[in-house]
Amino acid sequence: MNKLLSSAVLLLVMISPCSHAQIDPQFPTVEALSWTDSSYLAKQRARVDRLTRENTGTPIRGDKSDLNTLQRVVDRELVANDDKLTLQALGVVLADVMLSDEPALAWKIYEDRRGRSRALCINDTKDCLFPVTMLSRRMKVGLKPDVKKVYVEAMELVGAQLPELPYGEKREYLPY
Repeated sequence: MNKLLSSAVLLLVMISPCSHAQIDPQFPTVEALSWTDSSYLAKQRARVDRLTRENTGTPIRGDKSDLNTLQRVVDRELVANDDKLTLQALGVVLADVMLSDEPALAWKIYEDRRGRSRALCINDTKDCLFPVTMLSRRMKVGLKPDVKKVYVEAMELVGAQLPELPYGEKREYLPY
């Protein structure tokens, strides 16, 4: 009988909907960017713009054409694997493309037990993407990510969290 009771308690604990976030309502928090955060993001954009102008002759435009520019940076290995700051700057430019395609997203500060991150969050929710590291984590280990694929997969993830469009329209995040 003791084994049966122990098994029942274990099963109850495993399927319990309680999580750390529900136990501690303090985390995660999602807040507006500070002036310092906005300034940091602007410097990151400028870093990539300078890199692409000097090495590919193409400026950062803040639209889907930047996906091709980012892919050229990846393919030509213009950023060293250990240059964390510039690798993450590529993610800021990727995020700006996402913002241009989905008005329900906004730059926010997401904070949880692990720390504070700049993220793209769905307005008025705690549902966020972390594009700053989407390319850098792959490139840091020597991979050459398909930038358009990363973009589409991230946008489909966030699109699934958004309310349905009127008249049965579908969201499509085509990378061109």
